[in-house]
Formats: sequence, structure tokens, C-alpha cells
Amino acid sequence: MDKFWLGQYPPGVEADVDINAYASIRDILESTCQRFGELPAYSNMGASIRYCELDRLSRDFGAYLQQVAGMHKGDRIALMLPNLLQYPVSLFGALRAGMVVVNVNPLYTPRELEYQLKDSGATVIVILENFAHTLEQVMARVPIKRVITTQVGDLFPAAKRLLTNLVVKHVKKMVPAWRLEGAVPFNTVLKLGRDKTLQDIPLDHNDIAFLQYTGGTTGVAKGTVLTHGNLVSNMQQLAAWISRDLVEGRECAILPLPLYHIYALIANLVFMKIGAHVVLITNPRDIPDFLKTLDHHHPTVMIGVNTLYNALLNAPGFEAVDLGKLKLACAGGMAVQRSVAERWKKATGTPLVEGYGLTETSPVVTSNLLSIKDWTGTVGLPLPSTEVSVIDDDGGHLARGERGELAVRGPQVMRGYWNRPEETAKVFTQDGWLRTGDIGYLDEKGYCRITDRKKDIIIVSGFKVFPNEIEDVVAMHPGVLEVAAVGVPDPSSGEAVKIVVVKKDPALTEAGLIAHCRENLTGYKIPKLVEFRTEPLPKSNIGKVLRRLLRDPPAAAAA
Repeated sequence: MDKFWLGQYPPGVEADVDINAYASIRDILESTCQRFGELPAYSNMGASIRYCELDRLSRDFGAYLQQVAGMHKGDRIALMLPNLLQYPVSLFGALRAGMVVVNVNPLYTPRELEYQLKDSGATVIVILENFAHTLEQVMARVPIKRVITTQVGDLFPAAKRLLTNLVVKHVKKMVPAWRLEGAVPFNTVLKLGRDKTLQDIPLDHNDIAFLQYTGGTTGVAKGTVLTHGNLVSNMQQLAAWISRDLVEGRECAILPLPLYHIYALIANLVFMKIGAHVVLITNPRDIPDFLKTLDHHHPTVMIGVNTLYNALLNAPGFEAVDLGKLKLACAGGMAVQRSVAERWKKATGTPLVEGYGLTETSPVVTSNLLSIKDWTGTVGLPLPSTEVSVIDDDGGHLARGERGELAVRGPQVMRGYWNRPEETAKVFTQDGWLRTGDIGYLDEKGYCRITDRKKDIIIVSGFKVFPNEIEDVVAMHPGVLEVAAVGVPDPSSGEAVKIVVVKKDPALTEAGLIAHCRENLTGYKIPKLVEFRTEPLPKSNIGKVLRRLLRDPPAAAAA
């Protein structure tokens, strides 16, 4: 196809990347550890490990899986961990040993955990003991044969480890009682693997690296089959995109989103590839502690979502945080609101660089240029070696500027859904394009604009209303802290626009908001219903507002 957007690429970024430079994620890791061995790799809660230690610890972990746990290439291992040093050790150890990683949200209910473990066929799980009671409730019904438990401070220096684990368990009482017969402590695993051989398992682009489960917002969660080739390709694409601005072995990256989510996962892999010092934030909702971490590390790059950047901007003391070294603030996972982007740029001097992707594309498809000065209202250009088109319901390709469903082709596109051939067939066109379910268009220069999720469009008297546009307008009102727009049944128009708002200014009124909307929106787009809430809007594990939960009958709302 005509990649008409290539003319917008910055100097030095080629149309295609060498996706065959590495056979697997393991090859990239081993190269990084060799080149940057003495540099800090990961920090968390004041403790750090260097790349040479990551190399050793992940080797020990992988050897244990092969030689003690009896795992074989392609076996699935579940990681049910928050952002702790144990995560990268487990992740890279499993991948080096040839296993398939199944990321699990630690906050899952027993029902959700049981489903994912059964569906994936995972036989080993690494779990923070804070959540072990959840696993205990389903152990008799899942295929797990070996449980590896860890405590928050297990990879901290000895004194800090003992104190942290003591406080978490006995002072803060964050570990509910649990009993899992035969569970092996994480540090015992490393000790047992230390004198074992890590077999050099052949790995190439066709081997599965992850079963990455989608959020299940449209029904039952599905395991997305992502190969080493998929992830290596996206790592190469993103490394090329940032190469003019970020220097290998010199960057400090803040990672506040959960590593079990695909957005944070790819950021983690790319930061590892360039030898960055990655600072893991375990609980980004603890804003005061988060601010201290930012001020201490002076990051050069960070990732986040719109709600997180908004929370930081509204946090007392944020203006005193030294972000003078920040070169890149990445935004994804949900639409960036203009008001947040403009406030962030004014507060930090660094723009929010928005990109777009989905689990099925490993995940990044498009990104704005790192050189932008201000909010663009787009999610940027297709990455190198990536094709983006806009299609109609029949799969026909639309002209530039025409709005339709975004479709993607490229080496980062998934193989399919785990054991779901019918679901896989539904999301691919006959000529191999992945249907994203997102509505948007490509402008004349090739910049991609997302207008909404296909399922979130509101139809008012036959006219399409896109929630993102409504939310962006409402968020510009200085009295609004958070907003979500949804469609609700209406006897005269079929659907009507409803907005759910959390106030920043207690004096904000419904009439004032409607008047603001009338100044900025045409008649059929103006909200018919306004609901004020005192509690934060419901969000996913990365902070994306869950509109589907707002379509239900409202909870008791505050005036």
C-alpha cells in the first residue's frame, strides 16, 4: 500500500526496521546485560539491581524452571505480581528458559483467576503472598502444579528485606492468611537454580512468548498469542522511533503502570533494550510517595495514562517536583484530553507524546513524533514496518479523511487468540488486516485520529456522537476533575448523551456545564443528562475510565 505518511518521518527514522536482527527477546536481554552489566537495571522502593545481577538472577530462575520444576519449552507460567524487582527476574528467567508467560492481574477475584489459569493451561505460578489466599480458593480446580510465593522485599538487601516483609505482614497486615501445600519461596527457587544449568533452548520468531489476556470488556477475556517475533518487532520499531532522543545506557525511566498490562510490558522491554535504569512504582495511587520518587530519581522518560497525569497535576506539591531532566512523557491506553496535555506542558515544559495500540498488536501501532511542541489531537503516525488503513463494515478501504474502523498490518500483529479460531477469524479481514474495533481516520499527512471505540458510539436521532469529543469539551471546564460520556436510552431520539462528572469546583452546577457545552458543541451532541459523583470514576487497572460501568443505573449521586 501507499505509505503516504513516510514523508513526515524525522531524519534517521527509516520506513522499515530490521526485525530479524534478533531471534528472540532472550537475545536482546543477553546483549543488554553484556553491554551494560554494571549499570542499574531496576529500582523499586529504594533497592536496585544492576544488569549483571538481572542476568544472574534470571538465569538462576530459568534454570530452576527447567531442572527442578521440570518445565519444557512452550509450557505456560503465570506471573501474578505487582511492580516489584521479582517481576523482571521472573519474566526474563521464564523467557530465557523457553516458557510462555501468562500475565495475571494480582487483583483478580477467584472466579477471574480460575478462568485464566484454566484457559491458559498454566502449570506454574509466581504469586505475591498478599494474594495467595485468592489462589488457595481455586487450587483444586486449576492445572497449577507448582506455586512459587514471594514477599514484597525478597530482593531487597538483607536488613531492608526483613524489615519490609515484617511491616507488610504484621504491622500493615496486608497478607491475609493462606495455605498452599508445597509452595516454594522465591529466594529458595533462586538458590536451587544457582548450581543448575540453564539449557540453551532454540528460540525464534515463531515461538510464543506471551499469552496476554485482553480486558474482557466485550465478553469473556481472550488470550492473545504474542510471539517472540511480535515483541522483537515492536521493540525494534519503538527503539528506532526514540533513537534520536534517548541515549542507550543513559536514561532513567519511571514505570508507574502495572507490568502485567501490555502498555507497561512493551515499555519495560524497550527500556531494557536501551539499557535504561527502570524505576518500578508499585502503587502509583500513593501520590505523595510517587512524587518523592520522581523528585529523587530525576527521570528522563516516563509513561502514563491521561488519568495518571491528571492526578499528578492536581496533587499538592507537584509543582515543587524537579522534572528538569524529563525528555519524554509517553501517553497511551486511553485518549489524552487537551486540557490535561496543555496543563502538563505548562507545568513541566515537556509535551505528552501520545501513541496508540492494542494488545493484539504487541501493542504499539502509531506514535506522535517526540519533537512535537504541543498537543496534536492525533495519536501520531504509523510506526516503521507498519501499515494502517481505514475500512468500512465490509472490509473495503476508505479514502483519506473518511471515518471508519482502523485496520492494521505488520510484524507486531498477533498470531491469533489462544484456542479460539472462530474469534480469531472475526477480527481479521480476508486480506489479512486486523480489525481494531476503533473508529477514526487518517488525515492528508497520515496522522491517525481516533474518534472512539466502535461499541461506545452514541447514536442520537441517527447522528453519531463520539464520547471522546464530549469528554474533551467538558474537561476543558475549570470546575471539572473527571468526566465520562455514555449513551442512555431515550424515547424520542433513541439514545441521549449522559455525562458523569467528578467536580473540582464544588460550586459547579448542571446549568453551568450545559451552558459550557452549548458554546462548544452542536445541538444533538449536548448532554441531556448530568450526574455528579463524589467518588472517582471507575477505572481499569491502568486507569482507563470504564464507560460500561457507567451505563448501568447510577449509584447514589451527590448533588
